[in-house]
Amino acid sequence: MTATILHDFRSDTVTQPTEGMRAAMMAAPLGDDVFGDDPTVNKLQEKLADMLGKEAGLFMPSGTQSNLAGLMAHCGRGDEYIAGQSAHCYRWEGGGAAVLGSIQPQPIVNQPDGSLLLADIEAAIKPDDIHHAMTKLLALENTIGGKILPAYYVAAATDLARSHGLACHLDGARAFNAAVGSNTNISAIAAPFDSISICFSKGMGTPVGSVLVGSHALIKQAHRIRKMLGGGMRQAGVLAAAALYALENNIERLADDHANAEHLAEGLAQHAALKVTAPDTNIVMVGGDKAVLDGLNAHLAAQGIAAIGIYDVQRWVTHMGVNRASVDAALLAVDAFFKS
Repeated sequence: MTATILHDFRSDTVTQPTEGMRAAMMAAPLGDDVFGDDPTVNKLQEKLADMLGKEAGLFMPSGTQSNLAGLMAHCGRGDEYIAGQSAHCYRWEGGGAAVLGSIQPQPIVNQPDGSLLLADIEAAIKPDDIHHAMTKLLALENTIGGKILPAYYVAAATDLARSHGLACHLDGARAFNAAVGSNTNISAIAAPFDSISICFSKGMGTPVGSVLVGSHALIKQAHRIRKMLGGGMRQAGVLAAAALYALENNIERLADDHANAEHLAEGLAQHAALKVTAPDTNIVMVGGDKAVLDGLNAHLAAQGIAAIGIYDVQRWVTHMGVNRASVDAALLAVDAFFKS
C-alpha cells in the first residue's frame, strides 16, 4: 500500500472527529467516572438507554469490551452462547469470551443475508444434561456484513431463544445504520434484546467508545466486569461528549453513507469479474477470482485508494470521511484496472 491514502474505504472506524465534535469534547464537564461522578458520561448513558427503551447504560472504551461484558453478564464459567460463524463477537474479538470469561461459543453458519436459520439455532441449544455446557444466550448482530436483519426474523429468533429460557444479546455496533437503513426507530431495533452494544467509533464518527445498555441488574453486573477487564476510565466525559454530539448530529447523515455505498456497488457491478453484493447500508462486499482481486487491491493502493481484501473477498465501507467524489475517484481507478 502506498504511504499516502487519499480515499480510505477500509472501515468506518477511520473517521476523524469534526470540528463541532472536538469543540464539544473540549467543553465537556468532567468528573471521575470510576466513582460514577462524571456528568457527561452519566448523561450519555442515560440518554442512550432512554433512546433504546432500556433502563441503564455503561460507557466502555471499545465494542469488543462492551460485547464481552455483555456476554459475561449473561453467562457464567462453563456456560455457552450461540452466535454466527461470521459474528464479530465470535470471529473477530480474539476469543475473549472463551479466554477471559470461560464461556463456550457455539457458532453456527450464517446465511447469505447474515441470519441464522431458526432450525440451526434450535438444534444448537443443549439439553439440561451433565454432558453439555448450559446454553444461556443467543447473540445476533445487526447490521452484519452491511446487511440489515429483518424485524420479523429478529422477532422469530429471539422468541425461539426465550422459549428455551435463553437471554438475547445484540451486537449493535452499527445498529444506527440498521435503523436509518430500514427507516425504523432505534428503540424498535433494540426492543427484542436483553442487552445491546452500541459502537460510536464507526459510522457515528467518534474517536473512541461504546455503550452497553440493558436492565439495571445487568448493567450493575457489567460494571463489575468492566472493572475487571480494565475498562474503568477516569475523566471519560471528554470521550462521552463525542458520543453525545454524535447522537445529536450524526444519525441522519448515515443515509449519505448508504447512498454512497449504493452508488459504489452499482459502479463496481459494471465489471463482470466482480461479484457485488448489493448493500443495505454502508458496506459493499465484492467477490471474484483471488488473482483478480489481489491485482485490483494492488492497483487501488498505488492510486491512494484503500479497501480491505481478506478471504478472497473485498470489502468497501463508506463513511463521513469519503464523499461522492471519493467514490467516483475509486470507480475511475477500478475502470482503469479492467481496461489495462
